[in-house]
Amino acid sequence: MTSSRLDPDAGPMDRARFGRLLGAGVWLFFLTNPVSALLDQDDLVQRYVGLAALAVFVPVYLHALSRIPQFHIHRQYVVAWTYVAVLLSCFALVVPGAGDQAMTCLVFVCAVSVAILPQWQALGMVIAAFAGITAAGQCVDGWSAHGNNFAVLLAAAAVYSFRLAWQRQARLVRAERDLSELAVEEERARIARDLHDILGHSLTVITVKAELAGRLIATDPERAAREIDDLQRLSRDALADVRSTASGIRGISLPGEIASSRMALESAGIEPVLPTVADDVPSRWRELFAWTLREGVTNVIRHSGATRCEVELRADRIRVSDDGRGAGPAHDDGSGLEGLRQRARLAGATVTTTAGPDDRGFSLTVTVPA
Repeated sequence: MTSSRLDPDAGPMDRARFGRLLGAGVWLFFLTNPVSALLDQDDLVQRYVGLAALAVFVPVYLHALSRIPQFHIHRQYVVAWTYVAVLLSCFALVVPGAGDQAMTCLVFVCAVSVAILPQWQALGMVIAAFAGITAAGQCVDGWSAHGNNFAVLLAAAAVYSFRLAWQRQARLVRAERDLSELAVEEERARIARDLHDILGHSLTVITVKAELAGRLIATDPERAAREIDDLQRLSRDALADVRSTASGIRGISLPGEIASSRMALESAGIEPVLPTVADDVPSRWRELFAWTLREGVTNVIRHSGATRCEVELRADRIRVSDDGRGAGPAHDDGSGLEGLRQRARLAGATVTTTAGPDDRGFSLTVTVPA
């Protein structure tokens, strides 16, 4: 997995990094104090060593702040401490030439520490810097804190508030990404469920009609021709259903499913006992009932060995029952029933499966809230 995927700044990364650099670079103005002190230094070695150290200090400081997300997302705290150590080394090289003015560098070191180190380590760094500047201003002859000790506290508080804001933004971006991935997974599951139901039903009916046409072709050629015509129509309809499902516009109607189920059952030699209308079913439940009817009838044709299939349709429920061999693994563990349970769960409905007397027959019921 690439770092651009893990980084919450992925996408607007360059713009966010530029904003951090701009905000951090403004405060470099205060390094004019140690620069002025170094330029006034008579010892040329101390002067140029100090200026060279500042020339390293500035880009390291800016580069560390430009990479804040990487330190926390990838837990690169050893690398973070390397940055801090380099800045402290540069500060130490500035001290001989700039004297107490060099303590301005510690303000920047603390800002970087709060930005890239773990919280408690950063807090220890701030406390140590505050105590060190205060003690040096009081104990070293000719030195003064110049307010840098309190500047350390103010810089630490400002950077910490920015760090909290970035962390909140990072959590928000991660949550949005997770929700987006979850939506994609749910859509894939929906399409897979629809394709299973569509192809399972269509291919079952096509198989039954093909077998019927094969038996009739010698004894009743005209009816066999009609069955073959139906096969062509069913295959075209199945292809259209697959295409519409893949494009996300799939929808089925309850009246159409009743008619289709009646034809499929008759072709399979199963007596259909189906309602002729679906006017009592509220419109919000018709699609769920249509999927239930499709799954129930497909299972009856495929697995039941039944001679009769009855469908009971009411405003708050639909029941598909048969007089076949009863429940079995195909009923209990099939992905079609599991897909139906998922549909019902999303709609707030319940799915119930029961066996008939003496374990003969099978009943599939979907009940919706009143």
